Amino acid sequence: MQYFEDIEVGATARFGDYPVTREEVIAFAEKYDPQPFHLSDEAAAATHFGRLSASGWHTCAMTMAMLVAHLKANEQAGLGSPGIDELRWRTPVYPGDRLRCETEVLEKRRSASRPEMGIYKSRMTVLNQDDVVVMTFVSNGLIETRAR
Repeated sequence: MQYFEDIEVGATARFGDYPVTREEVIAFAEKYDPQPFHLSDEAAAATHFGRLSASGWHTCAMTMAMLVAHLKANEQAGLGSPGIDELRWRTPVYPGDRLRCETEVLEKRRSASRPEMGIYKSRMTVLNQDDVVVMTFVSNGLIETRAR
């Protein structure tokens, strides 16, 4: 099990392989972001996207799926997150893309009010199959401490 004490500032990780499907792009958009360029090839062709594109929020959800799988595989004593900072959608995500993640731990500190947990910040970079950055954000993670 990985605890707060095991997190090292500067540590990096690469993980994930998420195939983006047309069906999932449309299904997500129908339910959560029903803008025409997420729903229709014809409507998207008339925009700067040029073709059907995934919602940025869908890109976040796909990233979360990859992150949770990574944390489970590495048995981290995670306690969730109070949020993210600096979310940027850099390049559109299209059906047929394959997404992956890279992270770097930026800083960490023990919680002053909750000594049984620590807080760490990581920069998340999401890339497509051509190594083009499609999204970035800074994640704030909560994690158990070993010594309570």
